[in-house]
Amino acid sequence: MKTFDLIVIGTGPAGEKAAVKAAYFGYKVAIIEKEEVFGGAEVVTGTLPSKTLKETALYFSGKYEKGLFGVDRDLAHEASVEDFMFRKNFVSNYAANEIRANLKRHGVEIFAGVASFGDSHTLSVTGPSKTTIQGKYIIIASGSYPYHPSSIPFDGKRVHDSDTILQIRRFPLSICIVGAGVIGCEYATIFSTMGAKVHLINDKEKILPFVDKEVSSSLVSQMENEGVEILFNTAVESIHVPTNEKEMIEVKVKNGQLLNVDMFLFAAGRSGNIKALNLDKIGLKVGSRESIEVNSEYRTNIDNIYAVGDVIGFPALASTSMDQGRAAVAHIFKTKDLEHLPTFFPYGIYTIPEISMVGVTEEEAISSKMNYCTGKANYADMARGQIMGAKSGFMKIVFTKDDLIIRGVHIIGHIASEMIHYGVELVEGKKTLYDVIGKVFNFPTLHELYKYASYDGLSNLSGHKIKP
Repeated sequence: MKTFDLIVIGTGPAGEKAAVKAAYFGYKVAIIEKEEVFGGAEVVTGTLPSKTLKETALYFSGKYEKGLFGVDRDLAHEASVEDFMFRKNFVSNYAANEIRANLKRHGVEIFAGVASFGDSHTLSVTGPSKTTIQGKYIIIASGSYPYHPSSIPFDGKRVHDSDTILQIRRFPLSICIVGAGVIGCEYATIFSTMGAKVHLINDKEKILPFVDKEVSSSLVSQMENEGVEILFNTAVESIHVPTNEKEMIEVKVKNGQLLNVDMFLFAAGRSGNIKALNLDKIGLKVGSRESIEVNSEYRTNIDNIYAVGDVIGFPALASTSMDQGRAAVAHIFKTKDLEHLPTFFPYGIYTIPEISMVGVTEEEAISSKMNYCTGKANYADMARGQIMGAKSGFMKIVFTKDDLIIRGVHIIGHIASEMIHYGVELVEGKKTLYDVIGKVFNFPTLHELYKYASYDGLSNLSGHKIKP
């Protein structure tokens, strides 16, 4: 039986980075993957494929050039599933091959198959052949899968979860989406941009409750302007899926509405991918939605077993999962480098338009009784925004009045997920409005939003408008 210093279960962002880091420090590492394509949800069913779909929607809708640059163009053809699938497969295959190559470059031994625990150090791998391996330490990075309530008749053809929606054979003419979290809002804006009539059902009074209210309200307005119907404070009562695909799916909503739609997407939550691991046998603690409970070092209740990534729940981002994997290895082997994630990290939501944020929202500032003020700058008022033809989008900063330190940055608009990283540096470094105003940015660029939002903050603080 082969033995290893570390065995990692899963080649998603958390698993890959953990395995590679341990190997880099000279440890003998194995990794187990049950799928043919490496990369987990990041590559196969989530991050990269859904963002590729978004880019496909933007490109073929003409919004890259018409909406952003004010230039009409004649489309060579309508967006097709073939266009999307070609690009998705290209991107996913490239990323998956790079992950496999990276593991091999670092000498990580790869085992193909499904992992299950025999004891806290022993794993059986059932794949093309069955083998058993042992590890001094084990990291579970097995990811997550879409939650399936029994009331939803999933078929992977017209009634989808957030995985199967990326395998569609045609784009929907209309769609009902349940769940106004990150995934639901992303798909609502993507399919609306593609020309589908979208109904978004949310069982709460607002979408994206963790996002600054002014930003989420702006997204709601823009979604509604694009024809998305958002049904708040309600849920699905029943679904009837006819056998004839040309007939509409009937969705009865608890508020009394009857929706007739071409497709249906349930996007309200995911569960930890742990069913095959046989965790009961070793007594490993599991929380709600099959997520694994860990401490601040990513250690489970079993000393030599750690867990990272989507399988431990929030925030379940590819970016944070990577560093969770690295941090777990730092704690296991005492490498004394990255032992914990930073307090502040960027959160990107790939809706159309994008949302990205770091630090406290205005609502959090109010609830914590922070002596705060805000500043705001609009895309349309920036020279680069005018060149792009931007009609919406803004940056909002939250800062404390007594010291002018920036505590939060919130952006909705084009490439918000790229723009936020300077904001991370500001919040982490406790920089002030004057630190931003004193910087020189290329002109014209969208980074001027930071400077003008800071000037606006000073204006709001002083009670009279400062002309920058």
